[in-house]
Amino acid sequence: MFKKKQKPKSFKMIGQKRIYMDYAAATPVRKEVLDAMRSFWDKDFGNPGAIHKEGVVAKNAIEESRKNVAKVLKCHNDEIIFTGSGTESNSMAVLGYINNLIEKGSKYQDLHIITTKMEHPSVLYLFQDFEKKGMQVDYVGIDKEGIVDLKELRTLLQKNTVLISVMYANNEIGTIQPISKISHIIRQHKKENDESQIVFHCDASQAPLYLKIDTNSLGVDILTIDGQKIYGPKGVGVLYKKRNVDIQPLLAGGNQEMGYRAGTENVPLIVGIAKALELADQERGGESKRLTKLRNYFIDQLLKQTKGIVLNGSKENRLPNNINVSIPNIQSEFMIVKLDEKGIACASRSACMGKKAKESYVIDAMGCGGANTSLRFTLGKDTTKKQIDFVVVSLIESL
Repeated sequence: MFKKKQKPKSFKMIGQKRIYMDYAAATPVRKEVLDAMRSFWDKDFGNPGAIHKEGVVAKNAIEESRKNVAKVLKCHNDEIIFTGSGTESNSMAVLGYINNLIEKGSKYQDLHIITTKMEHPSVLYLFQDFEKKGMQVDYVGIDKEGIVDLKELRTLLQKNTVLISVMYANNEIGTIQPISKISHIIRQHKKENDESQIVFHCDASQAPLYLKIDTNSLGVDILTIDGQKIYGPKGVGVLYKKRNVDIQPLLAGGNQEMGYRAGTENVPLIVGIAKALELADQERGGESKRLTKLRNYFIDQLLKQTKGIVLNGSKENRLPNNINVSIPNIQSEFMIVKLDEKGIACASRSACMGKKAKESYVIDAMGCGGANTSLRFTLGKDTTKKQIDFVVVSLIESL
């Protein structure tokens, strides 16, 4: 039976304002980003495919944005593709690469691909679908700290392995994965197998605000970024694709985005995600330091004031803004509703899993239990220590 260590004192919601702690799901758009986007809604509204002045202004804005994104990722400008979301970027990476191999004559049953048991649904479901089509698919496990098992990964590599997809930081438990170590393992495998054509994809949607996304240091071939996770607009994403990696476009039509994504480019959103990424790169150090202190304080308060609560994932090797805990004898969704009534927004798992999923497969993969009793609090720019104190008290009162 869950017991409280001490009776918390009650107090009213701070200034009657809601407390938002679901920044892993979506962030507000920053004023600087809104300002950068503003003119492209009505003043500079031209189609970037046109050759008149209005079209050229729009096209130049896209290319300037591409250059700025490439600068942050430390890659070539033509390795940046703008998409409609992080999910689309993931699909373009995984489906686009596999479809290219099939187009060149490969058969599903001859290909081997690897991902982890904790990937975002937009990646995991693609791998499951390929498995149904007869492809050899392996899902690497994670340890009790929520970190991918590198030893297992090594044993799973085969001569016909063509794709590995591992997220940079988990969206539920915030654990940071050893991407550069994985890329080193892949390089070693390629040296030992001259014909190996492994492509390494990394979903970095949760990373840019707190982790460096230098594609050279990470050693990835394809990388995903999502605008709504970095104080940019919803409905826009980035796909970094190394020059020597061939993918098939998902959409037929025009020759936009170097032929990889048909359809008139959404200029204001592209300008917005580029500005958001630029600001994230500039402010990463200071904000990470601030949120790490708040995160640790939040975790310490929960563990100190309650009995039986369990932190999911590594305390140290996790994103500065992520707190994920399991609380015995509660139901996640019920607690989320109770906290929502108190003016607090939090979550239990990826918003993309929808209402059908009743528990977290990520926490289940750690083998620690508590998959249906987990709560995720993710902090952001507006989070304060006073808000955390209120949330801790409200949570304990709701038990």
